[in-house]
Amino acid sequence: MAFVLLYSSNLLATALKYNVNGSSSWVPYYIPDAAGNSGILGELVPLILSTANIEIEKHNYPPRRTNQALKTGLLDFDFVSPSWFPEGEMGQEFIQSSPILSIQENIITLEENQKQWADVNKITGEPIGTVRGYLYHDDNVFTRVDFASEKQLIKALHKDRVKAAISGDLPALYWAKQLKMPIALAAVHSSGVLVMRLRKEHSEMMPKINDAIAQLKSDGIIQGIVDKYTKDEQYQQYPQHPQ
Repeated sequence: MAFVLLYSSNLLATALKYNVNGSSSWVPYYIPDAAGNSGILGELVPLILSTANIEIEKHNYPPRRTNQALKTGLLDFDFVSPSWFPEGEMGQEFIQSSPILSIQENIITLEENQKQWADVNKITGEPIGTVRGYLYHDDNVFTRVDFASEKQLIKALHKDRVKAAISGDLPALYWAKQLKMPIALAAVHSSGVLVMRLRKEHSEMMPKINDAIAQLKSDGIIQGIVDKYTKDEQYQQYPQHPQ
């Protein structure tokens, strides 16, 4: 996902323009065409920015255009994990916010098999469910069994097509909830945090953004939004940020 920030250094209102199509497949972080349930980042992005008193304007660019715009400076921030980059370096053109969410990848399995997969080394030499096209840092030690999506991984576990799979924790919990097919998170496969990656020329905006992130964390709002998409209970409401 990439978002464009247009900032005026004068006293006029700040307009923060952002794009969402770059993450249209990143459920539950972004869920397209779902008014009121636009995903974790779909809800958090406008909330963080409004808390920071930054105006926003939504755009819909195709992913390839979005990525190029971020590279050239037309778009000014996106959301990434430093763990996705070699040595955690996201590029000299960018600074990063304080962590917004913890993100991790787990071995997922059925509840009755959870203890069998409590050690990540258990995947060595085994057929493991994976998502077609995804990169895994250690896929040379296990046999990939590719499926189309995290949703299909959950179904495959319940159909006994594989005994274990690798998935982001929140996508796995989201689809288990939607499908009403319980799963268990076993060993951690990789972990990191999600941050806003902002072009350095707008670094003066980062203190306000970090303050907003800290406030929303303290108020329990960020965790409430995560729970809305991943807990078994149907959350109709979560803590509201005071206006």
